[in-house]
Amino acid sequence: MRLDELRQYLDDLLEVAHWRDYCPNGLQVEGRAEVRRVLCGVTASQALVDAAVAGGYDALLVHHGYFWRGEDGRITGIRRRRLGALLGHDISLFAYHLPLDGHPVLGNNAQLAWHMGWESVSRFGEQDIGWIGAPRETGLKALDIAANLAVKLERVPLLVGDGDRVASRIAWCSGGAQGFFEQAIASGADLYVSGEISEQTTHLAQESGVPYIAAGHHATERYGVRALSRHLNDGLGLTADFLDLPNPV
Repeated sequence: MRLDELRQYLDDLLEVAHWRDYCPNGLQVEGRAEVRRVLCGVTASQALVDAAVAGGYDALLVHHGYFWRGEDGRITGIRRRRLGALLGHDISLFAYHLPLDGHPVLGNNAQLAWHMGWESVSRFGEQDIGWIGAPRETGLKALDIAANLAVKLERVPLLVGDGDRVASRIAWCSGGAQGFFEQAIASGADLYVSGEISEQTTHLAQESGVPYIAAGHHATERYGVRALSRHLNDGLGLTADFLDLPNPV
């Protein structure tokens, strides 16, 4: 498949033009013109770049790419090594941040809900990036949700607040979306689930009565890019492999 064709397909599929983001979405590093094999992962770390080089891949596809707003733009040190490896081996880099959080089927939030058995009913937060729904099983407490997340995500989450509160209405947003907690409470959530936690989050959970679960930034954002890799295999005739590099955060 031609690189330009893949870029256009992915940009259209993930509705890049719809999102206001903190980084450029789409093709971030241009490599060879023909793409047959794509390596997918959560973050374009040096380890993932090295795996793409060793595996002879034509392109990398990730959720966390490069060129974030406010970063020092000089190409030195770690940035030089990463970009040097990609350019030196003619490997393209595609990165989709908020578009891959928000996609209604392939996105991180949609995939987290599918794996957890949560049914979405509405959205909340900036650009409607957060999701609200309910577990298919009734009567579950926040402690039960945390235990289920530990099994599905293969990582023990951190629960703060009232673990015995029945979670009839769950709000969730993958990654570093702890800042949406107050909006989740205002939306009537019994429980809010995201990836990371800040110091003030504990106090908000205790004082509001709405528990909060930090299930891991990486862990809550594994499934979107993995679903996208399966989509590329099934729909475009590409070879797309997903590589999960463990991350405790």
